[in-house]
Amino acid sequence: MQFKLEKTDKNSKARVGKIVINNHTINTPIFMPVGTCASVKAVHQHELANDINAEIILANTYHLYLRPKEEIINKAGGLHKFMNWNKPILTDSGGFQVYSLSNRVKIKEEGVNFKSHIDGSNHFFSPEKVIDIQRNIGADIIMAFDECTPYPCDYSYAKKSMEMTHRWLKRCVSHFENNSNNLYVNKQVLFPIVQGSTYKDLRKESAKIISEYNLTGNAIGGLSVGETDSEMYSMTDIVTDILPKDKPRYLMGVGSPINILENIALGIDMFDCVMPSRNARNGFLFTINGTINIKNKKWEKDYSLICEYGNSYVDKTYSKSYLRHLFMSNEILGKQIATIHNLSFYLNIVDEARNRIRDGSFYSWKNKIVKKLNVRL
Repeated sequence: MQFKLEKTDKNSKARVGKIVINNHTINTPIFMPVGTCASVKAVHQHELANDINAEIILANTYHLYLRPKEEIINKAGGLHKFMNWNKPILTDSGGFQVYSLSNRVKIKEEGVNFKSHIDGSNHFFSPEKVIDIQRNIGADIIMAFDECTPYPCDYSYAKKSMEMTHRWLKRCVSHFENNSNNLYVNKQVLFPIVQGSTYKDLRKESAKIISEYNLTGNAIGGLSVGETDSEMYSMTDIVTDILPKDKPRYLMGVGSPINILENIALGIDMFDCVMPSRNARNGFLFTINGTINIKNKKWEKDYSLICEYGNSYVDKTYSKSYLRHLFMSNEILGKQIATIHNLSFYLNIVDEARNRIRDGSFYSWKNKIVKKLNVRL
């Protein structure tokens, strides 16, 4: 994988770059739609690639390990072939899901014992096993195994958790480098994860330690888990001052369109979040002028297009009245249309951010857009 930094904004830490991996180019900053179980909910891969214009998607190690299981994906020729997606895929380590979805989790130095949220069966994740699972799945970018601390979290626990994440990282890197055989033709790269909750000194320490590994890119975890936006921005700002400038920075699980723009201004290059698709399935549409609850009666006789500024075909095809009707009738098509709109909006936002960074107008544009995005229509 190669990362080329093309331009940095003069009024912020925002930057434009390109990631080249396995003959694909990813323009940064970029948003990655979440395809947890090898599917971005309610969206065909054709729409994802050709209308939404996703350049990379995220899949989940924990979920794919439990269902359909590694051997099913292996026999299909890897995750790309299994789901018929020929662009890059990033897999997270599954650490967050182990702690948030599983019952009776037992964390120890060797790894994590947990019960499946599906059938209650017992499983064990070690740093080495998580690397093997992601290799077997065949993702392009894989994540180190970490412990995602909850919020709020006392200092003592956050420190112990961070230190164990660092020890696990050492094991991940060793296993990744010493077991480089890959089942597929794509070359895989490993990203470490900064932890430390909302404590400045821990975040600084973690960022320094993972930077020393000099891996291909770096991730920031443990944010967007309940802390305030100001705390998120403060931690991001601290960490991006330390992480190397010549490597992509990935802020995991973030966030709203406002969160994304503010974190772009703080030097983040990669994002993922379930928010656009989850909100869409509940009838909430993001637009440049604010958020729409399409189920509100005010849209019942509004025959204007879903979004006059949208680039997706659904924005130019369907009216707000029709989309509201679909939701009120519990028609699946409504959720599909809303999801395509929201994901397209997210990809358009980061695309416009790139353009604004290039022409030098990003910071003033961002501040104006954030105020408009905060409106409920």
